[in-house]
Amino acid sequence: MQPPDSRLKKGVVILGLVVLALVAAACAGDEPQNVLDPQGPVAEEADQLWDITFFLAVVIFVIVEGLLIFAIVRFRARPGREAAQFHGNTKVEVALTAIPALILAGLAVPTVSTIFDLAEEPANALQVRVVAHQFWWEYEYSDLDVATANELHVPTGQPVFLTLEGADVIHSFWVPKLTGTQDVLPGRVNHMQFTASKPGTYLGQCKEYCGLSHANMRLRVIAQTPTEFQRWVSDQQEPAGAPTDDLAAEGERIFMEEDLPEGGRCTDCHAIGGTDAQGTSGP
Repeated sequence: MQPPDSRLKKGVVILGLVVLALVAAACAGDEPQNVLDPQGPVAEEADQLWDITFFLAVVIFVIVEGLLIFAIVRFRARPGREAAQFHGNTKVEVALTAIPALILAGLAVPTVSTIFDLAEEPANALQVRVVAHQFWWEYEYSDLDVATANELHVPTGQPVFLTLEGADVIHSFWVPKLTGTQDVLPGRVNHMQFTASKPGTYLGQCKEYCGLSHANMRLRVIAQTPTEFQRWVSDQQEPAGAPTDDLAAEGERIFMEEDLPEGGRCTDCHAIGGTDAQGTSGP
């Protein structure tokens, strides 16, 4: 049997290795979905609320753990001394009830204020209808006569107001660097907003398990300068161009005309603007 000192040293080493592994696992040079790296005013407002909450949690943790350690050391069992027995302490019980209640009440003020701020529809917002499917995202720019799938293009500096609808099961729309998460429910309409401060591609995903291909239900928000966004809109509004070589022409023929081994054609599910392909059940 190992002596107590040896077991203690072994336990400390194991604990140190576990902590080191956790710290190393948290280190990453590329953090495409880091909620602590906000890239827009909506995400920044939520991040500020997080900072307040985290600071209070740290202060409370230090105080509580400090008192716990003090009590363990100060009132530990000692030879010849028995622990004093008592029944309740009204002052302590009132304090332990009132202090957390006051902290939560104080924290509720910025929390409720943030919720109401983010629930309002911003002025001059780009309106986008989002329909969640198994397992893809449909985006309809109703004011621009444009519809896309999985890639949401937005202009920088302009608020985007999303109208979220579900086509089948519960999904959840989440782009960590731009906004929080919002459930997408069949039979119910939800809303959310965000603004991208600078150009870039922001990754997101469905945050609600929605079936066997849930992991494939990723999305991209591509933020462009207003000029680039208008150019993209113009390109989307143009009908599909004619094939420029034999290989592309053969691909078009297969897509438009050839029957699939499992039955049906590509056009039964997928759409291409300016052509007879007008399927709506796939991206």
